[in-house]
Amino acid sequence: MKVVAVIPAYNEASRIALVIPRVRSRADEVIVVDDGSLDDTFSVAQASGVRVLRHAINRGQGAALKTGTLCALSIGADVIVHVDADGQHDPDGLLDLIAPITRGEADVVYGSRFMGVESEGMPLMRRCLLMAGRVFSTFALGIPRRFTDPQSGLRAMNAQAARSIQFHQDRKAHCSELLRAASRSSLRVIEIPARVTYTSETLAKGNKTMDALDIAWQLLLGAFQK
Repeated sequence: MKVVAVIPAYNEASRIALVIPRVRSRADEVIVVDDGSLDDTFSVAQASGVRVLRHAINRGQGAALKTGTLCALSIGADVIVHVDADGQHDPDGLLDLIAPITRGEADVVYGSRFMGVESEGMPLMRRCLLMAGRVFSTFALGIPRRFTDPQSGLRAMNAQAARSIQFHQDRKAHCSELLRAASRSSLRVIEIPARVTYTSETLAKGNKTMDALDIAWQLLLGAFQK
């Protein structure tokens, strides 16, 4: 099976050169989507020798993933993996993420921060926001309670799932929207434990309280518009 990793990147010039080689060792091909970065993300990614796409303006992580996923399908990907560009996701865990798909046991696999694997450096406030998001996703969006981490950005899917799952949120609300769409389909969707590492840099740009409220608002708007 051809495994293609898609890495959405925005202003990640200082980190992406370290992330790409580690992800490339676990995938057949890597696609970086520079989402209108204001720094040297595009040139740094190009220098790593992987396929790099570029948005002229910052459109959001969801939009970058849609661009990268369509490209992955066009080059014959059998399995597509979504990985963050900031080094939070442990590339050593990608093989575990892909394995249920290659064994024919699942169509979509999510990496969860809440299945017994301790995420290094996760602040209490971040944990509380994520848990609140889980409750919101269950009761407001109808995402099954068995899913422990609706806002996880670490996921793998086979080509069939990538073609069939429709998501419209261009920014961070895409995570829950994508899981909601997948869980309502006939696709086999599972979670596995995933280790995520938080640093002062990644926390500075991560979801804050206002980000979480904006995600909730965008998801509610999208749900009522359907």
